[in-house]
Amino acid sequence: VPGLSVIIDAIKEGRKTFQRMNSYAIYRITETIRVLFFMTLSILVFNFYPVTAIMIVLLAVLNDGALLSIAYDRVHYSDQPETWEMPKVLGIATPLGVLGVLETFGLFYLATSVFHLNHDVIQSLIYLKLSVSGHLTIFVTRTRGPFWSIRPASVLLGAVICTQLIATLITVYGIFMSPLGWSYALLVWGYALFWFLVEDRVKLGAYRIFDHLKATQHNHKG
Repeated sequence: VPGLSVIIDAIKEGRKTFQRMNSYAIYRITETIRVLFFMTLSILVFNFYPVTAIMIVLLAVLNDGALLSIAYDRVHYSDQPETWEMPKVLGIATPLGVLGVLETFGLFYLATSVFHLNHDVIQSLIYLKLSVSGHLTIFVTRTRGPFWSIRPASVLLGAVICTQLIATLITVYGIFMSPLGWSYALLVWGYALFWFLVEDRVKLGAYRIFDHLKATQHNHKG
């Protein structure tokens, strides 16, 4: 009906906005768990400060630069009214965040026990890992299905590429930190990409569990 087209479009845009907000909430909780728990445990358990103050600032600036583009990302809106499900948000974000902590400690183990890097270079390694993994996680949390199921908006993809190119270059050449070199930078990228694929599978499993629980509750009510 022509007279209702404006209302229909508004509903569609509202549901798209909800999807973006939901994805952002999952992403933000995941990253908070990943970064804060890793840093806290590193300091308390290993007496090791994994990143410097300037690295924390760089993480925040580059992270926010990419996140601004989420508002323009492509999403599939639901045909049904949306409802805020905090247990599901936490249920998706928590395993992703915990996995992020474990994988970062895995890289920390490789740096200290296998490659025997010095303290400053390890900090550069961890900084790049947190930066790359954090931005890759955006592509995990933005979809309910596999990360490739919805093509990201060009502005989002471009923002992530630009910020991670900057993060890689300043790490490789040692701007504001000890130089890491290309070999270890590529190692970090390969390591992060591997765990990115694992995180995507974990996300799919978590969604299946919640969908199953929701279907079970619906059947019991019926």
